[in-house]
Parts: sequence; C-alpha cells; structure tokens
Amino acid sequence: MTANLSFTTPQTLAERAHNIRRHALRMGQVQGQGYVGQALGAADLLAVAYFHALSYRPEDPAWEPRDRFYLSIGHYAIALYAALIEAEIIPLDELETYGSDDSRLPMSGMAAYTPGMEITGGSLGQGLGIAVGACLGLKRKGSTSFVYNLLSDGELNEGSTWEAVMSASHWKLDNLIAIVDVNNQQADGHSSEILSFEPIVDRWKAFGWFTQRVDGNDLDALVEAFDAARHHPGAQPRVIICDTTMGKGVPFLENREKTHFIRVDEHEWDLALNTLEEGKNQ
Repeated sequence: MTANLSFTTPQTLAERAHNIRRHALRMGQVQGQGYVGQALGAADLLAVAYFHALSYRPEDPAWEPRDRFYLSIGHYAIALYAALIEAEIIPLDELETYGSDDSRLPMSGMAAYTPGMEITGGSLGQGLGIAVGACLGLKRKGSTSFVYNLLSDGELNEGSTWEAVMSASHWKLDNLIAIVDVNNQQADGHSSEILSFEPIVDRWKAFGWFTQRVDGNDLDALVEAFDAARHHPGAQPRVIICDTTMGKGVPFLENREKTHFIRVDEHEWDLALNTLEEGKNQ
C-alpha cells in the first residue's frame, strides 16, 4: 500500500474519520475512561494521514520503505490505536483488550507492545527530537521516506521541543513533517493560558520551517495541507498547525468544561456512540 491513493475521496475520508472516532469511544467504554476528547478531535488529521498521505503496508508494519508516524504525545495512544485498527494494522477484535493486562494496547503508547507504534511517547517534548534523529538516519541511508510527528500544543512548553525545531532547520530536514494538535487544553487548563504559544505561525517560520495553519477538523483543508507539506520544494522541515475541537463529533463532550481527561459516566458511553452515529446520518 503506497499512500492509499484509492482512499482519497472526501466521502471516504469522512467515513474513515467517523470510524476512528467510533473505535476510540468503544475503547474508552472498555476501561470506562481515557483521553477520548483528544481522539475525537484528532480523528480527521489521523484519517488524512493514514488514508491519504502515508506510505505503509498493513500486513508488514516494519516494512523498511514505509513512512513513519511518530506519536510524541503518548496519552493520545487511544487515538492512534483507533487509526491503526481502521488501517487494519491492528485487528478489530483487539479493541476489547484496551488497557488490560497483557494487551498490545496499553493506555500510554509503547513501541515494544504495539504494531505500528513507532516510538514510546509519554515524557512530553521528546518526540520531535527523536523524529529529527530518525530523519537524519533516513537521509544517510538514502531513503526517501518521510517522518510525520504528531505533537501537542502543550508540548510547545518544553524547551526540548524548540531545540528539535532549531536542529531540524539546521539540518534542512525536508523529510520531516510535524503536526501540531492545537486543542488549547492541557492538564492544568487552557494551553494558551498556561504558557502562551502565539504567534505560533510566526514562531515556527522564524525557525526556518515551511509553516501552514489549518482547521484540523476540515478534511479538505487537511488534504491540501498534507499535500503541500510533502511536495514543498524547499530544503526545510515542514509543520502543519491544526486547530481542533476536543470531543469533535459528540456535542455534549465538546461542551464539557474540562476536556483534557473527560469524565464520562457509565451510561454516557452508549449515548456518545449513538450521538456520533446520528451526526453521521445528518
């Protein structure tokens, strides 16, 4: 499978994003908890990544010419698992094991356990540095593969992130595409209030990156941005800044005051799944 070019119609991408949201909610229901707000918000960008942009083989996650997708934000694992299930890298029936003993789907992403999980995230601010090293290695091997690195707006608080931003520009890593999920939520409150990251576009540009900012829940805009990032002719790293809505697709979760780790009552899981299906049919 190369870039999944047969799955690029907007209608199909919308279907993939819907399924990613459903998988994530079902996993959350298994444990009665989870970072489902992030998963719902990031579902559209994950759909575009896995069903439009990335080159990979579901039957062979370690295929050497593949593009790499690095999840810097380990607590988003439920979101990536949902995408990997939809991409048939992980079997659908493993969804029911989420967060259980001996599961390949632990609650925080760990590369040693999960097919398609390229790095172990969790200590926030490290993923982009790992991606820089991987991109250097791929270039030295003569590989044409890309590394996509998903990080959060909260990780922009970390000095190590900006060291990686500067290093990537220095090394002219045109095989690196960073994706920043700007949902303006972190554990202690609104990201913009904890440590302001604006003007975010100007800051990335100042470090020498090809920078785009899009609505991260607009599939057409995401496809255009992913394509522009991959095919940009400049010898520089690329970043797509995605403004997303936590809980996207389930309005009563979107409107929760605190959405970083959503508290979902037992009866609300079925309600969320039903609401998601109703939204699909409207």
